[in-house]
This record gives sequence, structure tokens and C-alpha cells, in this order.
Amino acid sequence: MAKFVVEFEYNVDRAGRQGLHPAHAENLYRLADSGVLLLGGPLVGENAGLLLYEAADRDELQRILDDEPYVKGGIVASTRIREWNPGKGSWISALNPSEEVTSAEGNR
Repeated sequence: MAKFVVEFEYNVDRAGRQGLHPAHAENLYRLADSGVLLLGGPLVGENAGLLLYEAADRDELQRILDDEPYVKGGIVASTRIREWNPGKGSWISALNPSEEVTSAEGNR
């Protein structure tokens, strides 16, 4: 499974998102419960949000994003998607305490 960092930049302020927020939150909780959404939340001081997804591939991620209520509602001005291969940090160690994590190049 691949991990993707997704940044949404909105074309309306927080108040303008309130009408779609319940559906957005419900969608994120559903994705989190199914293990697809690993982290998500607003970027402090910006009109944007950052989300970390785990999906089989970029096509599956696109289907997930296409179903996002904020996207369907037309309030996402831009989306930046980057595939990410995390390999170091306290969260990684906590998830795999007995495994040595290596990078794609085989380095620790």
C-alpha cells in the first residue's frame, strides 16, 4: 500500500465550508475507520487542509478524493498530491517496534 500526502487549498473561508462540513467529517471518519485515512486536519493559519492517505495506488486515491464532499461541492481550489515513503520517526517506531525500518534504498 502506498501513502499519499494530500493538501487541499480552499476557495472559501471556514465559514463558507460549514454547510459541507458535516458530510466532510463523516467521510473522513469513515475513511479513518477503514484504515485509508491515517491523519488529517487543517493547516494552522492557512485556508487549507493536509491529509495522509494509504491506498493501493494513485488511481484508488483519486477515486477517494473524487468522493470527498468538499471536492464534490466545488470548494477545493487546488489539490497537491505527493506519494510519500515515511521511514523514520517516533510514529514509525511505535507502529513497528520489533521491525527495523529501512528506506527504499535499504538504508536505516
